[in-house]
Amino acid sequence: MLEKLLLSSYPLLGLLLLTLLGAALLAAALLSRQRAPARNKIPKAQRRREVALQQMAALAQRLREQEPGLDPKPILELPLVELAQKLQAEELSLESVLCSYLEEALKVHQEVNCLTDFLEECEEQLQALKKLKKSERGLLYGVPMSLKDPYDCMDHDSTCGLAQFLEKPAAKDGVLVKVLKAQGAIPFVKTNIPQTLLSFDCSNPIYGQTLNPFNLKKTPGGSSGGEGALLSKGGSILGMGTDTGGSIRLPAGFCGVYGLRTSRDRLSYTGIASAVKGKKSVATVAGPMARDVDSLALCLRALLSEYMHQLDPTVPFMPFREEIYSSTRPLRIGYYESDGYSQPSPSMARAVRLTCRLLQDAGHEVIPFSIPRIEYAIEQLYTGGLFADGGATLLEKLEGDIVDPCMKATVTNLRLPDLVKYILARILKYIEPRTAQTLEMLRGVKTPKRLWEQHTAVQEYQQEFIEKWRSLELDVLLAPDLDPAFYIGYPAKASKSSSYASLYNVLDFPVGVVPVTTVTLQDEEELAFYKGYYGDSNDRDFKEAVEGSVGLPVAVQCIALPWEEELCLRFMKEVETLAKNKGEPK
Repeated sequence: MLEKLLLSSYPLLGLLLLTLLGAALLAAALLSRQRAPARNKIPKAQRRREVALQQMAALAQRLREQEPGLDPKPILELPLVELAQKLQAEELSLESVLCSYLEEALKVHQEVNCLTDFLEECEEQLQALKKLKKSERGLLYGVPMSLKDPYDCMDHDSTCGLAQFLEKPAAKDGVLVKVLKAQGAIPFVKTNIPQTLLSFDCSNPIYGQTLNPFNLKKTPGGSSGGEGALLSKGGSILGMGTDTGGSIRLPAGFCGVYGLRTSRDRLSYTGIASAVKGKKSVATVAGPMARDVDSLALCLRALLSEYMHQLDPTVPFMPFREEIYSSTRPLRIGYYESDGYSQPSPSMARAVRLTCRLLQDAGHEVIPFSIPRIEYAIEQLYTGGLFADGGATLLEKLEGDIVDPCMKATVTNLRLPDLVKYILARILKYIEPRTAQTLEMLRGVKTPKRLWEQHTAVQEYQQEFIEKWRSLELDVLLAPDLDPAFYIGYPAKASKSSSYASLYNVLDFPVGVVPVTTVTLQDEEELAFYKGYYGDSNDRDFKEAVEGSVGLPVAVQCIALPWEEELCLRFMKEVETLAKNKGEPK
């Protein structure tokens, strides 16, 4: 994109800069190849996955032989809460439930390529669970579940889609994996992600591209895309994702499932791998993904235990507050159809209008809300915070690796010398202002003083946002989710549109995603007139990314203030119930 813009607008200067760029990238490539390339580990990792999936099929077959008359369909159709109750009451055997999900997950993987590993220890865990007394059984007793790739499981790689992370199996389970197992859950697979986790596509050079189950030409989103695809097709009933800029919420929206981004430190992040650790001003958090809101609530009940605090004392012991989740008092709800930075698709705006109407009809109060200083929040705070070191850490992790197409544009820009970034930003300021601002931010903050100033700026913006929220006496906020699903390859081209999600990683608010509608023919017709707010290449690519999406799911975001996950879930439950019971407007 930069090459075309420069050569068309400033031919001589553009040619000079592109020559410098080519020299810089060639030097970086030669330096990388002088080292033992990490990419050499990829074929072996691919073979390991093949073997692991064969082991998974073999276990499914052994369990099937124990119950030859098993019909998995009734089991797979059960909501999580009901499945957990039946397992506790021994109305279903642990073997029949695990067998059903093993078989279904393998079928889904064949269609969309969503699995990266089989956790063979699930068989041993099942046998251990059977020996427990009823009084010793946890809330998730016998529930098979999936985990996003970076969740540490002993003796398994947490790759983040990076060759450097291969052949470095975790020495122990991460904190949340330990808590889930203590509550009786049976993690049985790990799921695919984009390389580095810093993309909302879902592809990496090790495990390939995951596809959207609603349209195989579309992406399931990222970075928790494997989770979204597997849950959407019924290959899992509960999963765990992570979220740096919408990585739970975007796949949930693209795949028509439910996801919750928690506040930083409500759940432990110890034992979850990351390509870039130590980010202070952009919060990366863990959160559950499922097929309904009650499932998310059950998972959070299980996780918010004293055991989690014992394992990670930096996380406060704050049990799930049932009285908030079960409350029926009317809510005062702020809402917006657009964040003012990226023009929403017609279906995104309509989903908010539909939900507002349903909420009003149910007796809730809805109040218009506008995002303060959105461009500053996205460019200066989010992008600037995410790449505070100028991308140095990320580039180190990619040394000797194949750069996946979903990351090529970002990596190319990060590898530019600072002087070239500066000059390009000046040139593009008037023709591609958002691209220019991003290039400026990719230079990084470099010094401890500027890093402190960046973190302070985030805190000040958070307080500004909260003050506006409280001036309107809001309980919660309703916002568009980025939908519908993009064609594969387009997240890198239309990345600015993720502002709808990434804002809340700057603010560190809990946010849940609830599917409420699908793309209509009228939405598609209105998309023909889409121009965007900037009329730049990102706006044009966004329009192309979401075309041809009739029938695909569209969701909304339900937002609460920090540490109010139970209120967020209560709001989500209200939206879910209304959307399911009252349907589309006439």
